[in-house]
Amino acid sequence: MAEHLTRRLAPLAAAIVLGGLAACTSQSATSHPSIAVSAPTALADQAIDVTVTGLAPGQHVTVTAQAVDAAHRTWRAQASYTASPHGVVNLTSAAPFAGSYRTADGMGLFWSMNEVGGQDNEFFYPAVPQSQPDFPVRLTVTSDGRAIASSVVTRQWLAHGETARVLTPKADGVSGVLFLPPPGTPRHPAVLVFGGAEGGMSQTFTAALLAARGYPALTVAYFDWPGQPSQLQAIPLEYFVKAERILAAQPGADPAHLLVMGYSRGSEAALLLADHFPGLFHGAIVYSPSSDVNPAQSDTAQPAWTLNGKPVWPAPIPLNHISGPVIAIAGDSDALWNSEGSATQISSELGLAGSPYRHQAVIYLNAGHGVGTFPYLPIGDAALQVLGGTRAGDVAAQRSGWQLVLHQLAALA
Repeated sequence: MAEHLTRRLAPLAAAIVLGGLAACTSQSATSHPSIAVSAPTALADQAIDVTVTGLAPGQHVTVTAQAVDAAHRTWRAQASYTASPHGVVNLTSAAPFAGSYRTADGMGLFWSMNEVGGQDNEFFYPAVPQSQPDFPVRLTVTSDGRAIASSVVTRQWLAHGETARVLTPKADGVSGVLFLPPPGTPRHPAVLVFGGAEGGMSQTFTAALLAARGYPALTVAYFDWPGQPSQLQAIPLEYFVKAERILAAQPGADPAHLLVMGYSRGSEAALLLADHFPGLFHGAIVYSPSSDVNPAQSDTAQPAWTLNGKPVWPAPIPLNHISGPVIAIAGDSDALWNSEGSATQISSELGLAGSPYRHQAVIYLNAGHGVGTFPYLPIGDAALQVLGGTRAGDVAAQRSGWQLVLHQLAALA
């Protein structure tokens, strides 16, 4: 009887099994690879998660990121992965077996882009935030040379409601861009931001992101810009004081907590301002700094800076009057100058001066002169050869250092 029942049920069981297999096969055949992004639109300094789903287990795929800068140059990075047993590639946890970067990093495709063709291959510069508040990055998944999924993510410079106003020497006495958080944001510490020997308005993106995080920010150009001197020579420190007064007068700025941020040669001006004008500037953040005043850029017989109409000649920068925190950030592989030694010296001098405010030197391994400021904007091979460090070293430093700066500002709020 049991044997007879078994013979009768066997065809039914086989049909069920075959039907189940057919259903599974049908499901696999109809599943489509896709890209899931945790935040399709996000601030440019924000990390996002990118996951590819709908793949076959063990399938090899290549994911490409591509963007176009303001000079219409195409930048691209790619990495190849093996899908998990569930047919998934999570870029945050999966290390590529080939490509532009080789460790698990959800933002690796963003910071490892290189200029296609490599004509200049120095820096990726999107359009300035005041004219274009974001830029797109296209993600594409290919397998066996065929595109199987794509998506576009938008990287924003401005938070919703954030404003940008261009300042001119004729109307305002300075060349700059003032970024303010959305109306109604409570008073926050404010930051005056400027760059170094590159000249121009090089820290616009940094200022925009500071304001996006709630901190009013003004970036200024002090040479090599219309209406300003052509060279880094005899720049009056009073010029920055004029900019500070504009920033301090903004409704969302806390005038009791106004910091100055300077990069490279700009670190000299930042520290001089914090020391000579402690009632106006309440601390400094300096990237790839110098602990000494250096001469003019093109004529070493001339001063780079003046104060009260008098030259500020090369010498150690005085630090005993600074009325706020000082953070000095440097890389141990800076190829331009010994910013590591300077950062350490700055912190040490503040300790010897008995500063009651937080002061620290932060040195990052494998980072070069490009140790700051915010992370994820790509830098090309040509620039790295000049500045030192590695892409991975720089972006690790930028991730950590940027959070350190934001936490310091939040502590003052």
